[in-house]
Amino acid sequence: MVQIPGIVYTDHQLTAPLDHAQPDGPTIEVFAREVVGVDKAAQADGLPWLVFLQGGPGGESPRPTGADGWIGHALKTHRLLLLDQRGTGRSTPLTGRTVAHLDTDELTAYLRHFRADSIVADAELFRAHLAGGTPWETLGQSYGGFITLTYLSQAPEALRGCYITGGVPGIGATADDVYARTYPRVEAKNREFYRRFPDDVALVRRIADHVASTVVLLPNGDQLTPRRLQLLGQMFGMSDGYHRLHWLLDTAWNGDELADGFLYSVMATTGFIDGPLFALQEYIYGQGGPTRWAADRVRASRSQFEPSATPMLFTGEMMYPWMFQDIRALRPFAEAAERLASVDDWPPLYDPDRLRANQVPVAAAVYFDDMYVDSGLQLETVSRLGNAHAWVTNEFEHDGLRSDSVLARLMDMVAGRV
Repeated sequence: MVQIPGIVYTDHQLTAPLDHAQPDGPTIEVFAREVVGVDKAAQADGLPWLVFLQGGPGGESPRPTGADGWIGHALKTHRLLLLDQRGTGRSTPLTGRTVAHLDTDELTAYLRHFRADSIVADAELFRAHLAGGTPWETLGQSYGGFITLTYLSQAPEALRGCYITGGVPGIGATADDVYARTYPRVEAKNREFYRRFPDDVALVRRIADHVASTVVLLPNGDQLTPRRLQLLGQMFGMSDGYHRLHWLLDTAWNGDELADGFLYSVMATTGFIDGPLFALQEYIYGQGGPTRWAADRVRASRSQFEPSATPMLFTGEMMYPWMFQDIRALRPFAEAAERLASVDDWPPLYDPDRLRANQVPVAAAVYFDDMYVDSGLQLETVSRLGNAHAWVTNEFEHDGLRSDSVLARLMDMVAGRV
């Protein structure tokens, strides 16, 4: 048990089967951090549990520095479990280095066990270990909402209430459906970015033309290309994304050369260091048929996203096969990624009948202008989910959970106070 300002935390590590259908097979380690408020530490055993399901896929749980933000609000009434989903943080991390001993067949098989169904099974191990099997509540941010719907499909008896922020999945949507809706939203974000910063049209064009005609290496040796530059648009879905990208571009040049600081920032932002699960994310839409690099195929008919277009449009949370050749941290996964894109026997992640009959109270914040998760698909799912209520707002971007008022409202919704 460790105390830092405002909170006390305890670390927990469990051994879990890599494949929960084969409990006697290979294992991995799964980590979670229990957090309580300092003022509640003496009575922690009497507090209800709230399990945080992080976004991504491939995002580790937060490392709190105090009882502020949504964490501070949660700790007023709950003890919090911050779960590092398998492959992230301290839960047997997934990187090129940690899987270097696996051949392509082994790696492909290994990666199939890092989806929402496996994460739910890991959470159930912690519920048995820490909560004595007592039902608990969940807070799912972004992809954590996808996990929540899998949890409600597989083990609703484990849950007493669920909060979702920017992450209700389209349970019947294919990867093609998702990206057909995503590109127009990303294009709209680009138009808004250039409306706010019109001088950046020429600035971005100058950078793109330079890296197209000159070999420019990032600090790790990767070549900066126009299509890699476009990946910076991942920022647009966040509340400060336009400004972050603008200020990054503002210091891009040092005379006639791209500045070292700019190149380092591009490398870090687009390098997927310790984040191959995020780059492999199309598999979260795999249910039955193959995804076949849906984002890449859907883009083929959208010439406005060609790097040569003016203004050059940035892409968003779309992943492409070329990334696994051009980006150093992803190269060890290139052949496995190709095979995963062709998998045609993904098991279902959601049970529509069980979700329709759901009795667990669910409150979801749906951000109307969300770039990452389509609000229309979210509301369609909520309409088919029993005992679920949506709060639709355009006050926040995808990172609205940063404001403690979002969780406060969702808790009030589940409690019947609003």
